[in-house]
Amino acid sequence: MKTWVNQTLLTRRLIVPVMAVALALSFTTYEFIKPAYAKGPVASPTATPLDDNSIGALLSLDQAMETLAARVTPAVVNVAVTSHGRTEMADGQVPEMPEDLPPMFAPFFNHRMKPQAQIEHGIGSGVLISPDGYIVTNNHVVDGAVDINVTLQDRRILHAKLIGADPLTDLAVIKVEGTNLPNAPWGNSASLRPGQTVLAFGNPFGFRFTVTRGIISGLNRPNPFSQNRRSPGSFVQTDAAINPGNSGGPLVDARGEVIGINTFLVSNSNSFSGMGFAIPTQIVRPTVEALIRNGKVSHGYMGIGISDVTPENAKFFHVQNNEGAVVSQVENGSPAEKAGLKVGDVITELDGQKVSDASQLQIEVGQKQPGSSIKLEVLRDGKTVSVPVTLEEMGSRDHEGKEAASNGHGKARWGLGLADITPELREQLQASGDVHGAVIEQVQPGSAADNAGLQSGDVIVEVNRHPVQNAADVQKALSAVPAGQDALVLVWSNGGTTFRVLHATAANEDKPGM
Repeated sequence: MKTWVNQTLLTRRLIVPVMAVALALSFTTYEFIKPAYAKGPVASPTATPLDDNSIGALLSLDQAMETLAARVTPAVVNVAVTSHGRTEMADGQVPEMPEDLPPMFAPFFNHRMKPQAQIEHGIGSGVLISPDGYIVTNNHVVDGAVDINVTLQDRRILHAKLIGADPLTDLAVIKVEGTNLPNAPWGNSASLRPGQTVLAFGNPFGFRFTVTRGIISGLNRPNPFSQNRRSPGSFVQTDAAINPGNSGGPLVDARGEVIGINTFLVSNSNSFSGMGFAIPTQIVRPTVEALIRNGKVSHGYMGIGISDVTPENAKFFHVQNNEGAVVSQVENGSPAEKAGLKVGDVITELDGQKVSDASQLQIEVGQKQPGSSIKLEVLRDGKTVSVPVTLEEMGSRDHEGKEAASNGHGKARWGLGLADITPELREQLQASGDVHGAVIEQVQPGSAADNAGLQSGDVIVEVNRHPVQNAADVQKALSAVPAGQDALVLVWSNGGTTFRVLHATAANEDKPGM
């Protein structure tokens, strides 16, 4: 028994190493003879990268953009603003005192609750324009600020002080203490052309020192959000991405020159949709220089409403080249009224320089000093007259008239329903006593009036350059327009007046009335 046991143990000791060797040999043999499907996939690239010579232009463009971004970025800053807000109850109402309230708590309900101070924080962008620390940004970035801090690209955080701000142009200048600070040079926005490459710098959504690339999409764009009709337009439109937080950052050209200050975007989602806008340097630079010099900006004021001469309205003003600014309103007691300017005048020159459109004239006059005298060349009923105007300071007195309109009868040919201005309507529309004409009550969809952009509440004050007093006057004047001919109407709306052209169409030529 014992012998058997010994033989069995010996046999087991020999079997274990033999089996290990056999397994190793069988695994090695399998690796050499295993079928192709049992082998793992191996990446073996056959494509080769494009040759540098074939994409040399693209690589050169990338290198140029990298050089440009590296040059401008150090001059871009992050602007962090602290301001004091106030929170109140809705409508400022006093909370009602609960029944059975213990007398000790009554005082808290017998008096209006005291609004609580609230700290608010905001961020924006800016650009250094001098080695000693002057920074340009938007007025809306620093408006109401009690503390301003600036972060440089090298992560230094510096306290900034407000030098001056101009709400009309939405520009502001702040300053940090320093020497030999990186800065960006000014460019000339007057030489811009659609299609040029531009880069937008800033701090969108808090992501610091971001650069986006695009082109100039358009020039001389108005601000669709401004409630102040005196605010200059001429915005530079770009498809370089501009988002919240980019405000105050620079828009630069291919030379790294600042040709605009990023200000707002147009989007249904309040984020980038391909339409960003910047204030051009032809407005920025003189405004900034005045703020640095005086801490404020004084704008020249004439007291007129103006609009562009267009191909469709030019014939009514006897203008041949579709250039100039049409006077659509002259404010009572204004420098323009004192100088003899009239509604329907076309301003073609300012101090010997041609006026191409209303936006250019608005910018030029706004940059003049109050008290200065300007010389206008005016086309009036086909004749050229010279009109000198002495400017006042904008805001020195209240020139804002409160005006508007509503109600009517008759549609058809022009697609208008009209009504007289009653005292009730005048009050409802906040129209001043010198607004006369007919209130538009209805606009027929697809009509000439609809195509001209007329709306309910607008007031027609002239037809074909002749003043009207009521709805009957307007109806008579429009009915007298020969079939197939357009009509020019002067329309008052929201405190300003503009000329609109009602186009004759085959659909309305044979319909009498409005």
